[in-house]
Amino acid sequence: MKELSAIRLELDSVDREIVALFEKRMNLAREVAAYKIAHGLPVLDQSRENIVLDSRVSMLKDGHWAPSLRCLYEEIMRLSRQEQQRILKEAEEHA
Repeated sequence: MKELSAIRLELDSVDREIVALFEKRMNLAREVAAYKIAHGLPVLDQSRENIVLDSRVSMLKDGHWAPSLRCLYEEIMRLSRQEQQRILKEAEEHA
Protein backbone atom coordinates (compact mmCIF):
# COMPACT_ATOMS: atom_id res chain seq x y z
CA MET A 1 0.00 0.00 0.00
CA LYS A 2 1.28 3.46 -0.90
CA GLU A 3 1.87 6.09 1.70
CA LEU A 4 -0.73 8.85 1.87
CA SER A 5 1.86 11.48 0.97
CA ALA A 6 2.75 9.57 -2.22
CA ILE A 7 -0.91 9.25 -3.18
CA ARG A 8 -1.38 12.99 -2.61
CA LEU A 9 1.60 13.76 -4.84
CA GLU A 10 0.01 11.67 -7.60
CA LEU A 11 -3.30 13.49 -7.07
CA ASP A 12 -1.52 16.83 -7.39
CA SER A 13 0.05 15.70 -10.65
CA VAL A 14 -3.27 14.49 -12.04
CA ASP A 15 -4.94 17.73 -10.96
CA ARG A 16 -2.32 19.79 -12.83
CA GLU A 17 -3.20 17.83 -15.96
CA ILE A 18 -6.94 18.26 -15.38
CA VAL A 19 -6.55 22.02 -14.89
CA ALA A 20 -4.51 22.38 -18.08
CA LEU A 21 -7.03 20.31 -20.05
CA PHE A 22 -9.94 22.25 -18.56
CA GLU A 23 -8.38 25.52 -19.72
CA LYS A 24 -7.79 24.07 -23.17
CA ARG A 25 -11.40 22.84 -23.37
CA MET A 26 -12.82 26.19 -22.27
CA ASN A 27 -10.69 28.00 -24.86
CA LEU A 28 -12.12 25.65 -27.48
CA ALA A 29 -15.61 26.50 -26.18
CA ARG A 30 -14.80 30.13 -26.98
CA GLU A 31 -13.93 29.11 -30.53
CA VAL A 32 -17.23 27.23 -30.75
CA ALA A 33 -19.02 30.39 -29.58
CA ALA A 34 -17.36 32.46 -32.31
CA TYR A 35 -18.42 29.91 -34.92
CA LYS A 36 -21.98 29.83 -33.61
CA ILE A 37 -22.17 33.63 -33.64
CA ALA A 38 -20.87 33.76 -37.21
CA HIS A 39 -23.38 31.15 -38.36
CA GLY A 40 -26.37 32.18 -36.25
CA LEU A 41 -26.48 28.93 -34.32
CA PRO A 42 -27.91 28.56 -30.82
CA VAL A 43 -25.62 27.92 -27.88
CA LEU A 44 -27.40 24.74 -26.83
CA ASP A 45 -27.35 21.74 -29.14
CA GLN A 46 -28.97 19.10 -26.94
CA SER A 47 -28.53 16.28 -29.45
CA ARG A 48 -24.78 17.01 -29.63
CA GLU A 49 -24.55 17.08 -25.84
CA ASN A 50 -26.31 13.72 -25.60
CA ILE A 51 -23.89 12.24 -28.13
CA VAL A 52 -20.92 13.63 -26.19
CA LEU A 53 -22.22 12.24 -22.90
CA ASP A 54 -22.76 8.76 -24.33
CA SER A 55 -19.40 8.85 -26.08
CA ARG A 56 -17.46 9.84 -22.98
CA VAL A 57 -19.15 7.18 -20.87
CA SER A 58 -18.26 4.59 -23.52
CA MET A 59 -14.59 5.57 -23.11
CA LEU A 60 -14.51 4.30 -19.56
CA LYS A 61 -12.64 1.11 -18.78
CA ASP A 62 -14.62 0.71 -15.55
CA GLY A 63 -18.35 1.26 -16.09
CA HIS A 64 -18.77 1.72 -12.34
CA TRP A 65 -17.80 5.38 -12.89
CA ALA A 66 -20.45 6.03 -15.57
CA PRO A 67 -22.88 8.04 -13.39
CA SER A 68 -20.06 10.16 -11.96
CA LEU A 69 -18.47 10.76 -15.35
CA ARG A 70 -21.83 11.70 -16.85
CA CYS A 71 -22.34 14.19 -14.01
CA LEU A 72 -18.84 15.62 -14.53
CA TYR A 73 -19.41 16.13 -18.26
CA GLU A 74 -22.83 17.64 -17.69
CA GLU A 75 -21.15 20.24 -15.49
CA ILE A 76 -18.30 20.81 -17.94
CA MET A 77 -20.79 21.36 -20.76
CA ARG A 78 -22.88 23.67 -18.56
CA LEU A 79 -19.77 25.78 -17.94
CA SER A 80 -18.98 25.74 -21.67
CA ARG A 81 -22.50 26.94 -22.49
CA GLN A 82 -22.22 29.62 -19.83
CA GLU A 83 -19.00 30.90 -21.41
CA GLN A 84 -20.54 30.76 -24.89
CA GLN A 85 -23.58 32.71 -23.67
CA ARG A 86 -21.29 35.34 -22.14
CA ILE A 87 -19.45 35.73 -25.44
CA LEU A 88 -22.75 35.87 -27.36
CA LYS A 89 -24.06 38.58 -25.03
CA GLU A 90 -20.88 40.61 -25.48
CA ALA A 91 -21.16 40.28 -29.25
CA GLU A 92 -24.79 41.45 -29.16
CA GLU A 93 -23.84 44.45 -26.99
CA HIS A 94 -21.11 45.47 -29.43
CA ALA A 95 -23.25 44.97 -32.54
